[in-house]
Amino acid sequence: MTANGNPFFTESTLPYKLPPFAGIREEHYGPALDRGMADQLSEIAAITACDEPPTFDNTVLALEGSGPLLRRVEWVFFNKAQADATPEIQEMEARYRPLLAAHRDAILLDRALFARIDVLYERRAELGLDPESLRLLERRHTDFVRAGARLSPAEQEQLRVLNAELAELSTTFQQNLFADTKAAALVADSAEELAGLSPDALAAAATNATELGHDGKYVLSLKLFTNQPELASLGGRAVRERLFRASTTRGLRSNGELVVKIARLRAQRAALLGYPSHAAYVVDDMTAGAVEAVEDLLARLVPAAVANAEREADELRAELPEGSTLEPWDWSYYAEKVRAATLDIDAAALRPYFELGRVLTDGVFFAAGKVYGLRFTEREDLVGYHPDVRVFEVTQEDGSPLGLFLGDFYARSSKRGGAWMNELVTQSRLFDERPVVVNNLNIAKPPAGEPTLLTFDEVRTLFHEFGHALHGLLSDVRYPSFSGTNVPRDVVEFPSQVNEMWMVWPEVMANYARHHRTGEPLPAELVDRIQEARRFGEGFRTVEYLAATVLDWAWHTIGAGTDPGDTEEFEAAALKAAGIDLPAIPPRYRSTYFAHAFSFDYSAGYYSYIWSEVLDADAVDWFTENGGMRRANGDTFRGILLSRGGSVDMMEAFRELRGRDPRIEPLLERRGLTGRTS
Repeated sequence: MTANGNPFFTESTLPYKLPPFAGIREEHYGPALDRGMADQLSEIAAITACDEPPTFDNTVLALEGSGPLLRRVEWVFFNKAQADATPEIQEMEARYRPLLAAHRDAILLDRALFARIDVLYERRAELGLDPESLRLLERRHTDFVRAGARLSPAEQEQLRVLNAELAELSTTFQQNLFADTKAAALVADSAEELAGLSPDALAAAATNATELGHDGKYVLSLKLFTNQPELASLGGRAVRERLFRASTTRGLRSNGELVVKIARLRAQRAALLGYPSHAAYVVDDMTAGAVEAVEDLLARLVPAAVANAEREADELRAELPEGSTLEPWDWSYYAEKVRAATLDIDAAALRPYFELGRVLTDGVFFAAGKVYGLRFTEREDLVGYHPDVRVFEVTQEDGSPLGLFLGDFYARSSKRGGAWMNELVTQSRLFDERPVVVNNLNIAKPPAGEPTLLTFDEVRTLFHEFGHALHGLLSDVRYPSFSGTNVPRDVVEFPSQVNEMWMVWPEVMANYARHHRTGEPLPAELVDRIQEARRFGEGFRTVEYLAATVLDWAWHTIGAGTDPGDTEEFEAAALKAAGIDLPAIPPRYRSTYFAHAFSFDYSAGYYSYIWSEVLDADAVDWFTENGGMRRANGDTFRGILLSRGGSVDMMEAFRELRGRDPRIEPLLERRGLTGRTS
């Protein structure tokens, strides 16, 4: 720690440069962010003041190396804001996001800096750069142009104002959602109200109530998405409706107008930059390449998904009491009944076989060892940013160091909803830095001494998010701008979705799916039925996802000057126009709690999950065709895709893996859409 006590002002001396969380206090963030921005602007000024003609080293490489202090504090601060926020941290986030947006504009709209990069870009063929350096130059030039470097001074000033306002509104959206989600938690006075929940889930609700100040009661805190997992178990229709309405009304008052403002400002900014819509601006820099490509994919998938969902709805209606209609709060509950009756699978009965610690070490880590040769050792001597955080050192098969993995698995009132991966240190050979990555989930924490039992979907989420972690851990690039998940947004989900395949791989499931008390393995015939059951419900899952995608797309394809009107009316019209307005299946996210689209960087990019799944399903076929869980396969996948991050074109890398362009057929087969896509 430095003499003035701010640990950010010097590079961490901990293993892998793990941030010194034990010494970081809230009062350290502001001064470090301020100095970090000032230092980087001084470094940029030194680049532009250079008397020598621009070279790759004195311009592009110097820019890549600028701002080390700001990077250190931003990674830690924004992880803190998402995973363990306090009112003071939230106030600081609201204050600094517009300042950081202005800081980025100060760099990307610096005319002298762009002039030097532009000279190099025009001469790039004669510079003799290696492929990764050439790609960095081209990437930087694209970044500056897309950020408005070629606009007039007056237009750039308009852009600065728009960017600052959008940063402020997006932060307000997220903080409103955070508060609304906490306030909307379902409080039950008795266990009888929650009849149907498993004993461990009920105990977790009681613990949650105590932590939230409702001693003697039970609290179901809301997950970020629409259909809360408890809807599948709660026997009381009234309490199911209450939980559903709490979930779907979040943000209606606090975020309804913000959604419209954000969409309009994004459209205005896109027009300023020369694009007909925000979606056109976003997709122009993605692998999809054009608005039409995304719309063609959605048009192909929606009718078949709706047809599947309607067939599923007919099966559920047969289970309803006479005279009842199928409501959205009924779907998950009766789907479980149909699944239990037809496939003899009780979702609650699976939970004892999925204990968090065992799933992590004997499932997730086991698979990574088999496929990539990785080894994991818990480092109890290293401190995370919260007592719940576990720190693991990751090494190669030969014992050489690779990086650190932090697992923060439990929900808490200071954590936003959802599940995600963050980087705390980014891999790069340029700075001799190894990756430090964190996975955040929102699993209900059981009472002290009780096991943490997962649902099947939570197991999938654990494998999925670890796929993102692997993308960061296995990165092997020179420049940090290309490290790990720094790839186009519409393929960032590709590696994480591929990693889901191992959760049901027989060798992996046999290793982790064991009863937490008896150690008995999950019966083999039940494993087979789980695989069969996965197909049932694909109509529902695909429709709720596609409906959210349609909303994201509709908000971001409006042109400048368009008034979307009332948020709820806009939603209804967009879903109807797309042919996906099924009353019993609401979108996975409605607009007012759609953080992906209005707070984080998935705006006009939520389609990326299904776009990436085309690659994922095809890559899973590649693994299977080549013998599945073999180190040779892992080494190939790692070498061609995971290790290279954004240093190569991801579609070219995929073609190198497959020897051809990706095919959509494996995705259609997986989701039960084969032959019904016309």
